[in-house]
Amino acid sequence: MRKMTALAALLLTVSHAQAKEAVHRAVISDPMADKSIPADMSAFVLPAGDGAMNAVMYRASGRGPHPTLLLLHGFPGNEQNLDLAQAARRGGWNVLTLHYRGSWGSPGRFSLTNAAQDAHTALAFLHDPVTQAKYRIDPKAIAVAGHSMGGFMAADAAADDPAVAGLFLIDPWDISETAASLATQEGQVAWAAEATGDLPPLAGTSVEALSQEMTANAARFDLSARVIAFGQRPFSIVGAERGIGATARRIGGAAQSVWPAAQVQVMPTDHSFSDHRIALADLLVRWLDGISPPIP
Repeated sequence: MRKMTALAALLLTVSHAQAKEAVHRAVISDPMADKSIPADMSAFVLPAGDGAMNAVMYRASGRGPHPTLLLLHGFPGNEQNLDLAQAARRGGWNVLTLHYRGSWGSPGRFSLTNAAQDAHTALAFLHDPVTQAKYRIDPKAIAVAGHSMGGFMAADAAADDPAVAGLFLIDPWDISETAASLATQEGQVAWAAEATGDLPPLAGTSVEALSQEMTANAARFDLSARVIAFGQRPFSIVGAERGIGATARRIGGAAQSVWPAAQVQVMPTDHSFSDHRIALADLLVRWLDGISPPIP
């Protein structure tokens, strides 16, 4: 008998659908292809307000209907988390990703208010019967996830939509915290230092415009309030110790105040989960299995 390689041993370890899998199979291995209805992707433009969003639908293989995840990136979106989209699709989920108006070439002007509206528009798109038929979407299994600024946008849209089946936040940005910090010179300097380098992919905005928007709408951008409004539905938040993990713990506590089953975890990594991508994907896919168990 030939000696088993380390890779073969690892694949054998994760080849069985067991709760104690070392790593979820969808994170590290391709599923068996459905030759009649294979996985694919579609790129399109989604109208939004005075502009549009460049969007991509990662469509799972098989006839479905498929549970579907709306995955929202942060500010400005240098980390798009497309590895998470691919893992979720291997787990049987469709995934819709997008660039907000005025970001990364999407037509229109970027603002925090517009980005929030865009998240709502994307959810409305997933609820459209025409969209559901085209992409084989299960209307009872639509979840939302977001990283950093996208975490706020995900919570904001999901809180206003009782049909959303679950909410998953990744080191989310509580914009109201930054708004409060702008009352001090130190806070203004810190915000300008952080935001200036992120502006090139964004159209029609500036550090000053975003500062004014946050200051004028601090209550509107309170992440705790949005998470509490989401209520007693499946919720998970994962923070980054070297990112804004303290915020994640606080927001997780707010979620647990209305739904004790809310999941809260902080990983020892940076804001982009640079050295915890597999762990993050594993956590997400397992959580998605709880929302809509995979078809045997």
